[in-house]
Amino acid sequence: MLSENHDLEGALKAYLNLLHKQEYFDAHEVLEEAWHPLRKKNHPLKNLAKGLINGAICFEHLKRNRKDALRKATTVLKSFERHKHLCKVDIEHFKLFKESCETIESLKKMHNL
Repeated sequence: MLSENHDLEGALKAYLNLLHKQEYFDAHEVLEEAWHPLRKKNHPLKNLAKGLINGAICFEHLKRNRKDALRKATTVLKSFERHKHLCKVDIEHFKLFKESCETIESLKKMHNL
């Protein structure tokens, strides 16, 4: 069943905490639960949130190191790349979105992506 969380701020905080613990799948899941209400309302932050969700799962692919992990990681990372420009100072929860984007960028550098 589809799980929804209407606490975007709390989800972003949990997302960041999980990224720092290298729990990328869980980070993906927690933010996805907050993304569903955004998507349903066609909220302006839905694409930025979706990019961050895919950013997290990118590193889960690399962490699991399964067949084709790099190809899968770079494919889902494209969503983050396409939407990261939406992180602007005037958006709701800017500081959390900015820190999330910066964390994904740091992970990209660490993994040479």
